[in-house]
Amino acid sequence: MALAASEKTDLTFKILTIGESGVGKTCLLLRYTDNKFVKNHLTTIGIDFKAKILHILGKSIKLKIWDTAGQERFRNITQQYYKGADGIILVFDVTDRSSFEKVSEWMLQIKNYTQIDKIGIILLGNKVDLEPRDVKPNEGEELAKLYNIKYFETSAFSNYRIDESFLALTEEIMQKKNIDLKDNGGTFNINERNIDNHENKKKSCC
Repeated sequence: MALAASEKTDLTFKILTIGESGVGKTCLLLRYTDNKFVKNHLTTIGIDFKAKILHILGKSIKLKIWDTAGQERFRNITQQYYKGADGIILVFDVTDRSSFEKVSEWMLQIKNYTQIDKIGIILLGNKVDLEPRDVKPNEGEELAKLYNIKYFETSAFSNYRIDESFLALTEEIMQKKNIDLKDNGGTFNINERNIDNHENKKKSCC
């Protein structure tokens, strides 16, 4: 459901999805915001964004989720968009070990271009529906522990743990911003709505 431009939200968080090309960042975003999976989508060129509204504990939170190109030649574009980021989703493909090994480079970039201790960060091992795996679950968990961030294994195809991971990131952002997450019952009351996506530019199959 599209959100009327005049409708007010209590909070707006800028979230970046980063990682190597082909790890499934766009598929994750489409699954989360539109609940659809596009098998042969086009590779993102530059930056595109979609957004979603969460209602958590009486707060209306707009997530503006930026889908960044993972190709090396577009990293200079990606760097511009670190400014003002509240949260980052770092994605690798569990069937592509090289994308896992590049996580350290992405984390270095996060450290260089953000106030890393003031933003929420989660690590996603995507495409767990596929075989064979090149990265074991414990490897993703250990790497996340090294950086003191949360780790989730996900599948955009089967919608496995997508909502859970975005919610965890939102909670992490709120904690970093010292926004009270507790109510009398100590539980979340979540109602999600989509917002139309920004214009994007695509080319070639990923």
